[in-house]
Amino acid sequence: MTAPASSTKVRGETILSVDNVVKHFPISRGVLFQKQIGAVKAVDGVSFELRRGETLGVVGESGCGKSTLARLLMRLETPTSGRATLEGRDLFKASGSELRRLRRNMQMVMQDPYTSLNPRMTVGDIIGEPFVIHPEAAPKGSRQRRVQELLDVVGLNPEHINRYPHQFSGGQRQRIGIARALALRPEVIVCDEPVSALDVSIQAQVINLLEQLQDEFGLSYIFIAHDLSVVRHISDRVAVMYLGKIVEIGTEEEIYERATHPYTQALLSAVPVPDPDAREERAIIRLTGDVPSPADPPSGCRFRTRCWKAQEVCATQEPHTVLRAADPHPSACHFAEVRPGA
Repeated sequence: MTAPASSTKVRGETILSVDNVVKHFPISRGVLFQKQIGAVKAVDGVSFELRRGETLGVVGESGCGKSTLARLLMRLETPTSGRATLEGRDLFKASGSELRRLRRNMQMVMQDPYTSLNPRMTVGDIIGEPFVIHPEAAPKGSRQRRVQELLDVVGLNPEHINRYPHQFSGGQRQRIGIARALALRPEVIVCDEPVSALDVSIQAQVINLLEQLQDEFGLSYIFIAHDLSVVRHISDRVAVMYLGKIVEIGTEEEIYERATHPYTQALLSAVPVPDPDAREERAIIRLTGDVPSPADPPSGCRFRTRCWKAQEVCATQEPHTVLRAADPHPSACHFAEVRPGA
């Protein structure tokens, strides 16, 4: 299996651009005559760029909108507003044959390797299904060979093409999911917590496989995860989400070594440290209160109800994710600064 060849594709150029994407799920009341009384603001004005050949990690607490963002980019959900372009073509306005062509170039690896594979289909049928939907991608006579090549690429035995998902371990099933995502030779793969259901040793194997495939095929990843150490290992840049918004974005070094947003700093302080001496010296930030409801987020800065830096301006003016004087990477905090001793 070879990577798609093109002399015009330059590593580092923008391949996916997301501009102010919003997804509000309506809250309705009534049975026969339903009336909208509110909305869950799952994703509320997210913007970023993904460059060719890079991995953008997306982190945040459960419920912050990471998976909803992934579903929006895959057009599994319809956005309320906003724009996303893949190589200059609008993802949200595309329909019919145009959307089908765009989907060939953007695939997804699901979170759960157990439920994302149809138990009634053989591995060969699962990996070969994209060729049925997009017959132009592989002539009918060559599909079995292509499927066997894909199994080999992800480190599975091509002779297992007629086995069923229950005959594989969790890590092997996730490799099958990765092979399915690779079938149409996409340029962008959205990985929605692809290792969260796996053992630590298997996580490392899958992460290493993803990195190997990225080098081999020039892939770009949007890598969604809870585990900050995993995200740091694989990501070139990291976006931190809180309550539907990106509150800080920067390179792996900027986020992990010079974080300026209080929420990012609190997340990093909670990462376990194996060295007992370093653990005792490190100050852990303990946030108070619960995460506000996305149906009724706080005014101004959404993090202010849990932030130790909050002042009056935080309640009246919403901070935008822009460059701050504290460090040259975007942060959505009026008082952004690098934490001393971090």
